[in-house]
Amino acid sequence: MADSNATKRAFAHALKTLMDETPFEKINVTQICQQCGMNRKSFYYHFKDKYDLVNWIYDTEFFAVASQQTFRDSWDFILELLQYLYENRKFYRKALRMTGQNSFPIHFREVLLPLIDNRLRQVITGADIQEFHINFFADAFACAIGRWLMDKNLLPPEEFLRMLRSCIENASESLHRNLTEQ
Repeated sequence: MADSNATKRAFAHALKTLMDETPFEKINVTQICQQCGMNRKSFYYHFKDKYDLVNWIYDTEFFAVASQQTFRDSWDFILELLQYLYENRKFYRKALRMTGQNSFPIHFREVLLPLIDNRLRQVITGADIQEFHINFFADAFACAIGRWLMDKNLLPPEEFLRMLRSCIENASESLHRNLTEQ
């Protein structure tokens, strides 16, 4: 298992190094393998494709940081997420431009979905929250984070969270009123 993670980290480092100089869409698996001195068979043993590698980087790096901390609430967790993305913005700005099946924006939204679902159910008690509502907020949340990260006048994470939290809480309160009045 330790060797497997070391191999995955080597591929991750190679991809990040390549992305410093080359657009992601122009990087292929052969180049990643050459960069870290490994073969394609080893790459495909660990990852489906280069998109899967990017998703693995996010999953392991962010959740390694987040799992070492205790959060008072989901907003503290989101602040940690924003700080991680802010610190690694050069990589994630490129990752968020990816398109297609298995791309990082799709993966990022899927990872956010349970967090949004949980938060909505905490805020909107006693109402029938539907999948539509959860998807709407997850889409809005992922899009807002993407826009924030891509902005050349990037706000500090704390300031962005303050604005994001205000929007989400106001919208969820309005949704709660509408759902309970029906």
